[in-house]
Amino acid sequence: RANASRAVPLSIPAAGVSRCPRSYSSEPTKEKNVPYERTLKPEGGSSGPSKPLPRAADVVVVGGGSLGCQTLYHLVKMGLTNAVLLERDRLTAGTTWHTAGLLWQLRPSDVEVELLAHTRKVVSQDLEAETGLHTGWIQNGGLFIASNRQRLDEYPRLMSLGKVYGIESHVLSPAETKDLYPLMNVDDLYGTLYVPKDGTMDPAGTCTTLSRAASAGGATVIENCPVTGIRVGADDLGVKRVKAVETPHGTIETPCVVNCAGVWATKLGQMAGVKVPLVAMHHAYVVTERIPGIQNMPNVRDHDASVYLRLQGDALSVGGYEHNPIFWDEVSDKFAFSLFDLDWDVFMQHIEGAVNRVPALEQTGIKSTVCGPESFTADHKPLMGEAPEVRGFFLGCGFNSAGMMLGGGCGRELAHWIIHGRPERDMYGYDIRRFHNSLTGNQRWIRERSHSYAKNYSVVFPFDPLASRNMRRDPFHQVLTDQGCVFQERHGWERPGWFNKDGPAPVKGYDYYRAYETKKNVNYRYQELLGREYTFDFPPHHDVIRSECLSCRGVAVFDMSYFGKFYLTGPDAKKAADWLFTADVNKKPGSTVYTCMLNRGGGAEDLTVSRLEPGAANLAAGFPGDAYYLAIGGGVAEHNWNHIQTVLQDQGLRCQLADHSEDMGMISIQGPKSREVLQEVLDADLSNDAFPFSTHKVVSAAGHQVRAMRLSFVGELGWELHIPKDACLPVYHAVMAAGAKHGIINSGYRAIDSLSIEKGYRHWHADLRPDDTPLEAGLAFTCKMKTSIPFQGRDRLEKQKEEGLKRRIVCFTIDEKVPMFGLEAIFRNGVPVGHLRRSDYGFFIDKTIGYGYIRNPDGGVVSAEFIKSGEFSLERMGVTYKAKAHLKTPFDPENKRVKGIY
Repeated sequence: RANASRAVPLSIPAAGVSRCPRSYSSEPTKEKNVPYERTLKPEGGSSGPSKPLPRAADVVVVGGGSLGCQTLYHLVKMGLTNAVLLERDRLTAGTTWHTAGLLWQLRPSDVEVELLAHTRKVVSQDLEAETGLHTGWIQNGGLFIASNRQRLDEYPRLMSLGKVYGIESHVLSPAETKDLYPLMNVDDLYGTLYVPKDGTMDPAGTCTTLSRAASAGGATVIENCPVTGIRVGADDLGVKRVKAVETPHGTIETPCVVNCAGVWATKLGQMAGVKVPLVAMHHAYVVTERIPGIQNMPNVRDHDASVYLRLQGDALSVGGYEHNPIFWDEVSDKFAFSLFDLDWDVFMQHIEGAVNRVPALEQTGIKSTVCGPESFTADHKPLMGEAPEVRGFFLGCGFNSAGMMLGGGCGRELAHWIIHGRPERDMYGYDIRRFHNSLTGNQRWIRERSHSYAKNYSVVFPFDPLASRNMRRDPFHQVLTDQGCVFQERHGWERPGWFNKDGPAPVKGYDYYRAYETKKNVNYRYQELLGREYTFDFPPHHDVIRSECLSCRGVAVFDMSYFGKFYLTGPDAKKAADWLFTADVNKKPGSTVYTCMLNRGGGAEDLTVSRLEPGAANLAAGFPGDAYYLAIGGGVAEHNWNHIQTVLQDQGLRCQLADHSEDMGMISIQGPKSREVLQEVLDADLSNDAFPFSTHKVVSAAGHQVRAMRLSFVGELGWELHIPKDACLPVYHAVMAAGAKHGIINSGYRAIDSLSIEKGYRHWHADLRPDDTPLEAGLAFTCKMKTSIPFQGRDRLEKQKEEGLKRRIVCFTIDEKVPMFGLEAIFRNGVPVGHLRRSDYGFFIDKTIGYGYIRNPDGGVVSAEFIKSGEFSLERMGVTYKAKAHLKTPFDPENKRVKGIY
């Protein structure tokens, strides 16, 4: 099984290994074997499919790795048995067969914790109970290493989240770690996080058992059957849909294809005209000779050394994530059960960290090397869900070397997505629609962002990437840069984060952390400012954000141009608006309504909808009949665009959705003095009677036509100005000139985060997600339940209202001045009942504020009395703080300020 002819010390490369110049790609070499008990490689070759192809199937899954097998298994479990899995070679032949197979239960994401828990349950319990076969699951525990203070601070955060989900974990001292793992060097440790029920999976055993269970349920698994084409056709409305899958051995008619092709997923997508934004890279580990005393030790992740140590019987597998990974640019279709030669110049960076952590490795030989392809994505999260380009084409790929551990949870969600039109959990972070369509085909963006592989083991802070910046910039970008704007990147947009008082801090081109002989960015102020944010304490510029927030209690201007700006028009526009939106948006023209949209399970998206005057000039054009202007947070704009399009298609509605996000800017002027400032700029009466809250008008500003909306996302009197691109700078300069005597300042999204949480406004995908209903989120006022108008998801809300809420969002404040970031555990009377989704500091009330959803431990209704009668506490970094629960926002609970009442 070994491919090294003799043992050599781990501290030097094998004899005879040449040190080649660095390259971005290399060809596969002769076969090598991974050190598992078995693989699914056949003894003899086979030239034809392992089974006859059916004429038709409800679903065809392409790819027989972890995700393909898990998805097929869960489709069958959910009752869809007319499903086929096609594998071009044998199961696991692509990337799954050589995976390390590690499973860690704790992640800084509640959704990922749930996904991992399901994988663990399937592999360690369900499959063996169903089939009588052992999958190869080994529960030997997991250790996370902390060799600096910041890392140690992260572990109690993970431990707190684990308490909510019943995951046993312990933060150990260096001495306790040494007792657990005697071969470990603990001299440079601050501590470790120990999770006893972590473990490892065997890819061959898992995939064999999954395929047998799926086949027993009625599914068909066909090996040695490559896909050569995806047939796509247009329906009566011109919508592209999957029609069939073509192979050299026949065609299968199907309305649904699932792309689980891993590294080869991009090529499969191209067959259907679907963009799959991932790259292939070499990913390596080495397996040592026998190490006395290593048996039964936990697996180890030494994040700061970017290395992992996986128990392999009486040896270790050693691997990690390099700062200079090798890209595999010419992906080969003939690559099966194959590996690359290991490039020691690249891999050696892991050896020092491994030897430092387990010194016995320095005198241990290498038994085998494993260097295979893996797929990586722009944000190191998988690509899932229905592709925007073609209905019926689903993605389940791009798993960033985590396909085994996430496979069970993601396979179940993908199966639910296919059958029911949506996943059960909040899968937005994995949904292909999280990326703007202008980015998914941009090779610079994909390559630079996917290089975040190098940062895979970094502490998870709410910071911004340095790669692929300045992709989408609004007209205010340069003038704000000159004024010291520190930008955040969101979905390709550069949006203002906060304003540095020490001058400009422009974003420079990506330097790949000096890999590939790129020149390091020097005197890079922006990177220095981001680096100071890598803390679980208040950042150094906490006082700057405080100043921006409190200035808004006078007057401040926010550049919110990254918002999505859509027009919904056409003969069925009113019918579409009634069905799409939870609120009654068909008020008189000139009204603006905050509303939700619901998915089929009643989960929410939020936006504002303005009804337009039929036929009137509406900045974009004059629209006959009913027309609506939609303003949507930029982070969810692409997601909402696809949601609306899907609903229009499924309902057969004759509507057009036009995207004007790029050719319009938007600034928001907020605060008690906003009326005085804007009265000098706009040619309209801004009094309460003439321009009430939640209305809009097309007015003149500095000689340009703009749409003014009286709205607020910060809880103050204020207006948004939606401005054609060419007019943005003249209008901005006019506003700043008029506001000078009132002390107007620029503010950024860090201030918006604080101000909005202080007011209790919901942030989508933090306080409000696709698995939250408006009733649970405290947004019942957005739902037209008192009318007879049907809307998508109404039946789910009516049922929930009748049964009572089993979970609901609650606001918490604490008196101690400590920062919180979300994921902190919520306890009621000492029992965990949930965790914070979002937290920030409220500068006006001078307290830390958090919002989280809580449940009744007994499974009963979460009533107002249940909240009032409980004693609550929040656990931060392992420390518990007494918390006060609020049924209403502690800031302006009577909502006077937005109405101009001060």
